[in-house]
Amino acid sequence: MKRKKVGIGVAIVGVLGLLAWANLGFRRESGLAVTVEKIETRDLEAIVSASGKVQPKRSVNISAETMGKVVTVAVNEGDLVTRGQLLLEIDPKNLETRVQNAEASLASARSQLDQTKAQIDNAKVALREAQDTLRRSEDLYKSGLLPRDQYERAVNDVRRQTTNLQVSEQSVLTQQQRIKQEEANLESARYDLNKVRVVSPISGLVTRRSIEEGETAVVGTMNNAGTVLLQVADLSVIETEIEVDETDIPYIRLGQPAKVTIDALPDQTFRGKVTEVGNSPIQAAGGGAATRATNFKVVVTIAGQVPNVRPGFACTAVITTATRQRAVAVPIQAMTVRELIVNEEGEIVKREAAAKSRPGRPAPPPEPGPGEKRAEIEGVFMVKDGRAVFHPVKTGIAGDRYFEVLKGLAAGDEIITGPFASVRTLREGDAVRIQPASNRPEATAGAGR
Repeated sequence: MKRKKVGIGVAIVGVLGLLAWANLGFRRESGLAVTVEKIETRDLEAIVSASGKVQPKRSVNISAETMGKVVTVAVNEGDLVTRGQLLLEIDPKNLETRVQNAEASLASARSQLDQTKAQIDNAKVALREAQDTLRRSEDLYKSGLLPRDQYERAVNDVRRQTTNLQVSEQSVLTQQQRIKQEEANLESARYDLNKVRVVSPISGLVTRRSIEEGETAVVGTMNNAGTVLLQVADLSVIETEIEVDETDIPYIRLGQPAKVTIDALPDQTFRGKVTEVGNSPIQAAGGGAATRATNFKVVVTIAGQVPNVRPGFACTAVITTATRQRAVAVPIQAMTVRELIVNEEGEIVKREAAAKSRPGRPAPPPEPGPGEKRAEIEGVFMVKDGRAVFHPVKTGIAGDRYFEVLKGLAAGDEIITGPFASVRTLREGDAVRIQPASNRPEATAGAGR
């Protein structure tokens, strides 16, 4: 009987022990499963990536400066040309006629000037004769040998010849001005005649030809653009014009290094640097301008030659805006934001929440007291005594997987990194249990601001 009672007692103790062990195990497994990671120092690189088009640094659209039929086209699209090389010629017949008319007008004006100069010589001779006659008449008049009317006639004759001389001299000045005008007309006509020969203003590649022999070139006006006959591009210096979102523009500076990939030239990367940052947003065309994102033009100049490149190729530029060597880095997925109460100095006020939280959602923070306010604080969660503790963090540049830590964490600190959904809903004081992390990503340089 005693043995039976002892056996029952041992069985009861064993059952109780199993229940206690199961209860402890259940408690151990009741916390939210999280993964943690130790903070390390890493090399970080912040970049801005944007797409755009390849453009030559210098490109010239060649239009007609005079209207007429094109009689010669000396180049084809894709030809290499040098500065001053003949590209095409427009029929010069009308302009040659203008030059001939201007030359004839100039010759006539010069002939007229010679005639006027001869008239001046005649006027000077007639004036001297009239003055001699006046002197003789004056002597005779004083002696009483000449009537008064003949004396006055001699005086008037001198005045008339003087006036004639002045008119002739003024005519010479007028003819000289006319000659200058005719010379200007002739120079203008010859200049227009030279326009029929269109030469290349730069050395480069003919990237477009939109004219054929026999077609008529039209001169542009204020309201009507002229015919673009040819386009010549200097491909010795290549640029990429990319459109950067307004949120990234504040981080871009002149001289920052960049890597450019061109869609038409796969498996090749070209180095360059930022040479221009737009100050005004790109104007959107069409009616959808109000809904389009605000972008700014950024020019990246590629260093060295780019073989087989053509203007208009699509490209992507990755600009390095900042780098950090051996910076304390926190995984991006570990960063979260919580609404907390801060005092007037911006310090976090620890206070229990007045309301219970709903499952899966953070509890609302308590009401702020006098001189306090609610603020969104960026930080991470750490594990302390099996509980999640929120820790504010100040960050710097962002790589593709890590933020630079400026304040709040040190190398070796252990923080909660996942799962992502748990980090989002985790709250101060939640019970957590650490589980091993699998396939944890390693640090690499990458994109961000």
